[in-house]
Amino acid sequence: MADAAEAVDRARTAVTERVELPGMSLLEHLNELRKRFVHSIVALVLGFFVAYGFHERIFVFMQQPITVALKRHHLDTQLVYHNPVDGFNLYLKLSFMVGAILAAPYILFQIWLFISPGLYKHERRYVWPFMLATVSLFFGGAFFGYRFVFPGSLDFLLSYSDKFRPLIEINEYTGLFLTVILGLGATFELPILVMFLSLFGIVSPRFLWTNIRYAILIIFVIAAIITPTPDIIMMCLFASPMLVLYLVSIGVSYMVHPGRRRRALDSAAK
Repeated sequence: MADAAEAVDRARTAVTERVELPGMSLLEHLNELRKRFVHSIVALVLGFFVAYGFHERIFVFMQQPITVALKRHHLDTQLVYHNPVDGFNLYLKLSFMVGAILAAPYILFQIWLFISPGLYKHERRYVWPFMLATVSLFFGGAFFGYRFVFPGSLDFLLSYSDKFRPLIEINEYTGLFLTVILGLGATFELPILVMFLSLFGIVSPRFLWTNIRYAILIIFVIAAIITPTPDIIMMCLFASPMLVLYLVSIGVSYMVHPGRRRRALDSAAK
């Protein structure tokens, strides 16, 4: 009797949650999307101005890996530029990138507010774990690149310049820096991407596991693209955390896939 009463309570809760899902017309969806987009743009602009106030410190932070690597090889640490506007454009680019990073948590919150009306009440409580996981994964990937991958890559590349005089241009170095740091930060967001794809039923844990060999191939192709050095060791260093994150993503997909949620509701209704 107790089990039957508990099952009835779970079924009543499931029905209540279904009723709580609000219905929105296409126009209401578009208005909500416009609202979230405007808020995100405002946050991005504010982040840019905040970052521009610290643009010189940001550049020093970005320049540190190449400065250390050049000193280790007894080379000149002064970077060069070819056009008088290069320095100004560089500060603008860095301020925009850092401003986007500063505004990212708020933008992610706006995205969550846009999709949350289509979720059940018990699913909406995952907003803060979602925010924490997204920000932590990105900064974890960026730190991994800044602390280990990028310095190792620079040291490897400069080892071939002992007989040459390097003239490292600021825009080229900035492009290399952003490719590695932001590339690794973005690839560490793989579980979050899989969570959204699974949440809307686009992929399933079975699909991810069945096609794991193709995923490994794609991961190594991506690692080869964003790795600044041609050696296989550095490419494996890029690919290893991505493979671990892919396995984690399979577990995330299992937890949020609609099929699992339907089975849980059906079992609760019985």
